[in-house]
Amino acid sequence: MGDAGTPPLTTRQARRLLSAEERKAEIVLTAAHLFDEAGYTNTTMEDIARAVGIAKPTLYHYFPSKDEILFDIHGEFIDLLIDRHEQRISVGLGPEQQLLEVIADVLELMETHRGHVRVFFEHYRELPAAQQETIKLKRDAYEKAVEEIFREGSDSGVFRDLDPRLASLATFGMCNWAYQWFRPGGKYRPRELAYVFWGYLVKGIGSDVPDLPA
Repeated sequence: MGDAGTPPLTTRQARRLLSAEERKAEIVLTAAHLFDEAGYTNTTMEDIARAVGIAKPTLYHYFPSKDEILFDIHGEFIDLLIDRHEQRISVGLGPEQQLLEVIADVLELMETHRGHVRVFFEHYRELPAAQQETIKLKRDAYEKAVEEIFREGSDSGVFRDLDPRLASLATFGMCNWAYQWFRPGGKYRPRELAYVFWGYLVKGIGSDVPDLPA
């Protein structure tokens, strides 16, 4: 605790104490929120500087262009997914549990990093070509990791015989666009919704439904 006679720091004073990395993280988080609210194209560097509470030249000191901020948002999002998945692999979770956690990751990030989610799924093409390639390599690696969950599950008999690529695409199709309608505070919390989606994938929705004719 500080001296009782010392007045608390103002927001401006507290921000001056941020390290360079903390300041960059603040800029990225603020920009992601603005891109979610107003759109990437409609948000200017001046808008970001104003929202962060810094001068525009100071913003350019940290990020020379809006493209660089966009690239950092993409990188943060895919790195979060990859890091979480690698941690799960290290503790030896089974394929069925891994699949649940993969679904939960995306849905939980829609609550904690909503702006990142929208940017990642809607503004990839706005990245310069070299940065697109960097993100694509990470995205492809993550997609392969999810395919491996289905392959492992099928080989072990936890899942039925299936096409791992098609199963992973179905999973991404179910989860990745939920941000269009998911709102925090609604009927389902992210993890609850993950269990629902997991049930649809693993257990299906039919109840004694006969096979359809080919």
